[in-house]
Amino acid sequence: MKGTKIYYKKTRMRNPVLIVGLPGIGNVGSLVCEHIRDSIHARRFATLNSPHFLHQTVMLKNGGMRLINNRFYYKDNKGKNTIVILLGDTQAGTPEGQYEVNEKIVKFFKSLGGKKIYTIGGYSAGHQFVHNPRVFGVATSKNMRKELAARGVVFGKAAGTIWGSAGLIPAFARKNGLEGACLMGETAMLEIDANAAKAVLDVLKKLLGIDISLDNIDKIKKETERLIKEVEDAAKAQEYGPQNKENLTYIR
Repeated sequence: MKGTKIYYKKTRMRNPVLIVGLPGIGNVGSLVCEHIRDSIHARRFATLNSPHFLHQTVMLKNGGMRLINNRFYYKDNKGKNTIVILLGDTQAGTPEGQYEVNEKIVKFFKSLGGKKIYTIGGYSAGHQFVHNPRVFGVATSKNMRKELAARGVVFGKAAGTIWGSAGLIPAFARKNGLEGACLMGETAMLEIDANAAKAVLDVLKKLLGIDISLDNIDKIKKETERLIKEVEDAAKAQEYGPQNKENLTYIR
């Protein structure tokens, strides 16, 4: 394979909006986009393959196999627009690959008639679990910032850099005449942070006017909080329990 390729079936779309959720911090983006895809029953219409992805294949339940890839899904949104979702197994593993793959994604979406892109990621709050996560944002236009701020997205408080597709896709969107924004759920360093994902879903639900149930994400959120509490309780018991005599205090 030479270069990044997108294989797709031509599909009619109305003012498409792209939501990107690729693997990253807390898997917030993946969790958000998988939940939206399943809730609105979006259908797959395109596949992106790239030599910049890891040299791996995925074993399938039927005994088959496939290359790791990125996948595009679509669904009409009550005749207002078309929701396009990008999910994937991985991101490109090198700076050169990141630039090639992400610009390819933006140009492909533009060819569909798309003008607006939202990437979803996580914003690290350290190792402390966040019970009421905020959604931080950056956007390529004043209008997008105003629109998102009205839905509770926090601007100007997050600092640092955005790695990978979550940051490069909005940057390439601007370069190609599209609007782009990155929404980041505040997350601890968890493998899967459903709490942060729910915060972002709440924003997108209002922003795009899509009907999505949050029941499944609530179940994952509650299970995550239960496991976190068990770990915290075990740590406290070890630190302050009677077996640790060095930590006992006395009143004299």
